[in-house]
Amino acid sequence: MSLSDILIVIVGLSFFEIISSIDNAVVNADVLTTLSPRWRSWFLSYGILFAVFVVRGLVPLLIVYAATPGISLWGAFTAGMSGDPLVRDAIERHAPDLLAGGGIFLVLLFLQWLFLEHKNYAFFFETHIHKKYGVWFYALVSLVLLGFAWISSNDFPRIFGGLVGSSAFFIVSGFRHYAEEKEKELTRGGSMSAISKIMYLELIDATFSLDGVLGAFAFTLSIPLILIGNGIGALIVRYGTVRGIDFVHRYAYLKNGAMYSIGFLGLIMLGESLGQHVASWMPPAITVAVVGLFFYLSVRELKKEHAL
Repeated sequence: MSLSDILIVIVGLSFFEIISSIDNAVVNADVLTTLSPRWRSWFLSYGILFAVFVVRGLVPLLIVYAATPGISLWGAFTAGMSGDPLVRDAIERHAPDLLAGGGIFLVLLFLQWLFLEHKNYAFFFETHIHKKYGVWFYALVSLVLLGFAWISSNDFPRIFGGLVGSSAFFIVSGFRHYAEEKEKELTRGGSMSAISKIMYLELIDATFSLDGVLGAFAFTLSIPLILIGNGIGALIVRYGTVRGIDFVHRYAYLKNGAMYSIGFLGLIMLGESLGQHVASWMPPAITVAVVGLFFYLSVRELKKEHAL
């Protein structure tokens, strides 16, 4: 990769990490309001080490390592930037399986948001789908998985990758539902020590960050670049969370932009897993364009409210 490609990927990863962490930031901000300034500072300083190096560094490393039999941990770490032909060939052989899992996870996450979640409706069809066709979500998920299995019928590893992605989606959905309920309890004054709340926030961060970790593979398979890009994004999100996350509530459609970009990245990963080549600049460009559109819609909505 050229230096310009590397910079584009890092900027794209940071931007995607920021916008895909909106839900996480809101949960964190609500719980942090119940903590003292000392513990908020601890969450920003020491907690970021776990968030960046363990979650956004170790997790993608282990994913690449597990998805690529025959290479060492160091080979997994240098994948995408290594000059070793053995490492490069191994990654190229098994990348479709990894991309299939990540793509299925992101596509299902987007469909769940579109069909089931309450949201600020940016377009009429969002209202229509959520209120009238939400009951069809699980039927649609079944058809997506069946269709992917049929297309990949001669490639069991790719099918297995898709099954891993769908299993991860349902597991994470369960954790997130629990997190939402637990957040309501904590913000109502539920009994939990400060250190327990911090540990809870770190656990929830690990769960919510899976979007960014898996989506990162649409940008690159290079663990160092994922660590740098996602790490910068995580640091910005955490700093903003501690300082207040009011902008998320003010700009009504930021979450919509995050979810549409997740859906597009999921489709890109599925396309690449099926052999379609995607230029390295496309995922960052699509992410910026989609979020930019919804930021504009949010600003326009804000101006309307102020005009009333």
